[in-house]
Amino acid sequence: MMEQYDTRIDAYIEKSADFAKPILKHLRELVHRASPEIMETIKWSAPFFEYNGILCHMMAFKQHLGFGFWKADTLPDPHQILHLEGGEAAGSLGRISSLADLPDDDILIWYIRQAMLLKGAPNAKPKAQPAKPATASATATLTTPDYLTELLAQTPAAKEYFDKFSQSQKKEYITWFEDAKSEATREKRLKEGLEWISEGKTRHWKYK
Repeated sequence: MMEQYDTRIDAYIEKSADFAKPILKHLRELVHRASPEIMETIKWSAPFFEYNGILCHMMAFKQHLGFGFWKADTLPDPHQILHLEGGEAAGSLGRISSLADLPDDDILIWYIRQAMLLKGAPNAKPKAQPAKPATASATATLTTPDYLTELLAQTPAAKEYFDKFSQSQKKEYITWFEDAKSEATREKRLKEGLEWISEGKTRHWKYK
């Protein structure tokens, strides 16, 4: 069961580079100031925050870190703080190397609450078409799952090869990930699959 605070995130912050520690602590504090209903967890070896599913995440690198909203392109952006290109920054706010790179606290809290609103009030935008459930039918139309899109954005080498794959080659990977019976199995497949994709290998490369 997920808790509001996860000790694994304490450990993640502690082992991060010195420059990153105060930023990670501050981002974590802001997320919980936005709402006590947001829960913490670790996915793909990084801190994630959940509210009706994945809400946002943060990830530290050697010289910068990223803070990303799930489906950032659906968020209103009146303050023009969102970087939707992704890439090496691995987040929605661009490359963050100091607290000065962050928006004002109140602004970032507003964005976090907007992300919660979209997750908790699916009918808030009546003109928008309802999202299709992530089922086999979605896979059939080759809709890349959100979690895979996010991971590919964080792994430029894998994204480059994946974009070059044929529709059938992409579908083989997506089906494999989607058919996982548990989250643990999916994460294991994602880790292995991303390594293969980064090397330009198709799903069934062992048998070719």
